[in-house]
Amino acid sequence: MIRIFSRSPRQAISASNRLSSRLHREEFYRWNRAYQAVISTNSTMTPGDDSLEAQAAPLTEGSNHSCSPSVQATPDIEKKYVHRVYDAIAPHFSSTRFAKWPKVAGFLNSLKPGSVVLDAGCGNGKYLGFNPECFYIGCDISPPLIEICAGRGHEVFVADAVNMPYRENVGDAAISIAVLHHLSTEDRRRKAIEELVRVVKRGGLVLITVWAVEQEDKSLLNKWTPLCDKYNEEWVDPSSPPVRSQSATMLDSIEETDEDTGGAKQTYDQLKSSYDGLQNKATAACSDSLIMDEHDKTQQEYFVPWHLPFHRAEIGGASAAALQNGLAKKDDKKGTVVYNRYYHIFVKGELQRLVAGMKNAAIVDQFYDKSNWCIVLEKL
Repeated sequence: MIRIFSRSPRQAISASNRLSSRLHREEFYRWNRAYQAVISTNSTMTPGDDSLEAQAAPLTEGSNHSCSPSVQATPDIEKKYVHRVYDAIAPHFSSTRFAKWPKVAGFLNSLKPGSVVLDAGCGNGKYLGFNPECFYIGCDISPPLIEICAGRGHEVFVADAVNMPYRENVGDAAISIAVLHHLSTEDRRRKAIEELVRVVKRGGLVLITVWAVEQEDKSLLNKWTPLCDKYNEEWVDPSSPPVRSQSATMLDSIEETDEDTGGAKQTYDQLKSSYDGLQNKATAACSDSLIMDEHDKTQQEYFVPWHLPFHRAEIGGASAAALQNGLAKKDDKKGTVVYNRYYHIFVKGELQRLVAGMKNAAIVDQFYDKSNWCIVLEKL
């Protein structure tokens, strides 16, 4: 189910006027008819969105792109430690996201006037409309963030990056900025890249950025809570959480990072807890894998804390519920509610390996920027 948010009719009309000299009118109306078809069959209008018929977003009309159930189904770790967290922190998160990365800005400014830009995982929409000569459509999995975008007059909707409801070959460019590292399996990360390539035209460009293991400030790694590879089975198949040894620790028992000391607190006590509503004891033996040396595999799975100030947490009831169910913890010393966000941080060459074998895309640029690995793809 796709939830769509739109601007007012007057704003939508003015957008079409700005682009009329650059976009073929026939294609504009074809987009509009396709958009209305999606609304009538696949979408749920939100209260007050009476202008949807005026919007011209290039969404899918009878699209037949496939996504296997195992990849399309969202793992519980993403639901709990990505989706629910960003829903809870959306206003505070948005208030901290305003600076544009020079490399992303340069990419957007390099596009031809009239280009259609698709932003997958647009967050608070800070890049939407950045180059006023282009037409933007954004999507994100978080309804509160999409509401913020809609309030700023952007064309946006709620959708999953691994199964985007765009027609094929519709965009001139697509961007995915700091999104793929929130996907917990390699198959889902690869699928998200395939989706970005699918929705752009031949010759279209795709910019992808992800957090890097090779952080410029290496002390940050000590402020994050490392997770172990053995959690992967639970993430991929949460319906049957396996039981491990008695020396195991629950996912929820990994305590928050102590940012004052810079050391990640590690606990190995066996706790009783439900696994997203299931009463099974889902355990994972991680004590050994958290101790790493030069011969071990590079640590890539982390919980990264987000500190939500008490006065921001009081805006809604999400934080109270999160504290009650264990999704968040109070830090009275800092005066914050602390949420853990799941991250898979990328090693050098990992993005390139995900693209390897894709016959319809080629890497035209690759670089490291501000502790991020970045690639630019061209659709063949």
